[in-house]
Amino acid sequence: MLLSIISPVYRAEALLTQLVERIVSAVSPICDEFEIILVDDASPDHSWQHIEKLAGIHPQIKGIKLSRNFGQHYAITAGLDHAAGEWIVVMDCDLQDRPEEIPNLYRKALEGFDVVQARRENRQDGFLKKLSSKLFYRTLAWLTGSEQDETIANFGIYHRRVIAEVVKMRESIRYFPTMIKWVGFRQAAIPVVHAENGERLSAYNLRRLFNLALDIMLAYSDKPIRLTVKLGMLVSLAGFVFALYTLYRYWHGDIIVAGYASLIISIWLLTGFLLITLGMVGLYVGKTFEGVKDRPIYIVAQVLKINKA
Repeated sequence: MLLSIISPVYRAEALLTQLVERIVSAVSPICDEFEIILVDDASPDHSWQHIEKLAGIHPQIKGIKLSRNFGQHYAITAGLDHAAGEWIVVMDCDLQDRPEEIPNLYRKALEGFDVVQARRENRQDGFLKKLSSKLFYRTLAWLTGSEQDETIANFGIYHRRVIAEVVKMRESIRYFPTMIKWVGFRQAAIPVVHAENGERLSAYNLRRLFNLALDIMLAYSDKPIRLTVKLGMLVSLAGFVFALYTLYRYWHGDIIVAGYASLIISIWLLTGFLLITLGMVGLYVGKTFEGVKDRPIYIVAQVLKINKA
């Protein structure tokens, strides 16, 4: 098996036929053997029925149905675990990642790269989505101390040895682009055409984006804890200076009755700081607790094997 194309599927029943046909048309000229792995992330529409129907038409299709909605990056992991190709392509199902770009990614990879990612230079997204994406990646770069490119997402081609290292990472919090960056190897990016969204609403609302950002922050960075420690040292230093100043005024007879305002302000500031610190530590402890449970990253409910002609 030379090439595996993985696409997590969610609310995409209207796009699956076009997606598969365009993948087949794009990939057939560059390799004889390939598989298309469609991972249904418990989509609430009839996506799985469409996958079953398409598997009967196209022998290259392998369908994987998860037992519930685990999330995009967990569905990608399921696809990676089942991929057999020497090269693996990961792409979204909404046709914004154009299958026609796969040959370009593959040709670039043959120049000696283990990872070739798609750089969306002209993103066909709304203003708010592009703005939130830019803020998200800049914050992630600041927290992790590594360069992050908001024009690069999941779409790309990856050699088997890269994916083999990624699938060894079984932590409970998954974010595919950061995992690819972490494993290293020789990486490149090429500009691609980014298409408009098909007849599919994004699965990411504001709440899910916030939760994703929080999970990534907790999984890949300890900077919040470090910032909390620094803030604690700053507050302690300010408190020490204030105490010295208060003693100085007391010794010079400037203070007769302790100030009510300064007492209340100190209590509120320190209490707020303590709550923030405890909350931050609690988040990390909670994520550690989730990890030590050692539960499966995802659960497969059904697998459609490739139909051999």
